[in-house]
Amino acid sequence: MLNRITCFIRHLYHILIYYLRAGFITFFTKDPIKKRHKQAKNIHRTAKRLSKAFKISMKVNNLEALKAFDGKPLLLVGNHVSYIDIVVLSALDELIFITSVEMGNNPFMGSLTRLGGCLYTDRINPQSLRDEIHRFSEVLMQGFKVVLFPEGTSTNGETVQNFRRSLFEIASSSGAPILPVCLRYKTLDDIKIDESNRDILYWYGSMTFVPHYLGLIGKSIEVEVSFLEPILDTADVKRAELSDITHHQIKECFHQN
Repeated sequence: MLNRITCFIRHLYHILIYYLRAGFITFFTKDPIKKRHKQAKNIHRTAKRLSKAFKISMKVNNLEALKAFDGKPLLLVGNHVSYIDIVVLSALDELIFITSVEMGNNPFMGSLTRLGGCLYTDRINPQSLRDEIHRFSEVLMQGFKVVLFPEGTSTNGETVQNFRRSLFEIASSSGAPILPVCLRYKTLDDIKIDESNRDILYWYGSMTFVPHYLGLIGKSIEVEVSFLEPILDTADVKRAELSDITHHQIKECFHQN
């Protein structure tokens, strides 16, 4: 119990510092590009500390593939099982995430993501897609690494669900490279993750955020992050083809023994 209370206090402290820094960035940085860079740096700094508070142990394969794109446009595409994915990836680099309008409307997660410079997509209203592709492409071409979880929502981790292809047009229209990344959670408190314990870590469906988050505090997490083969020539390639190539790489990696 004492360990969980200590972990909880650490979490509160890091989140409070995140909000304080984000407030200064919002009020004192007027240039939108500089502001987003500072927001990404703030998320990166906070995620590194939260990864320790969550007791996350990471094995990272081929990190140099990600670092090769420092200062360059990059669409990073990964599978998605939990908000912990964001902590894991953000601890490795300064990233901007594409998330849903529904997430932005959540009182806590909305403020957290807005202050992190996140981009919002409306999965319900397809009429907004053209404008989203234009806005997201602009951010890419400003030299940001943008993260897309094309399964559309987090899953129970049994497999990599089919990808929604529409936002792959961000790469197709801008010519930005795609770097697939596969996240595989191995153990929770040194016990292999399976159907018996996965819901403690994976956050999906109708799960409520706060009880899930509190239930995860104090647990130790082991995750393997694999950066795969980049797709460099994306200009004018059909979004369906880019989606299929990326999905194949990630799913193949996900189901490796």
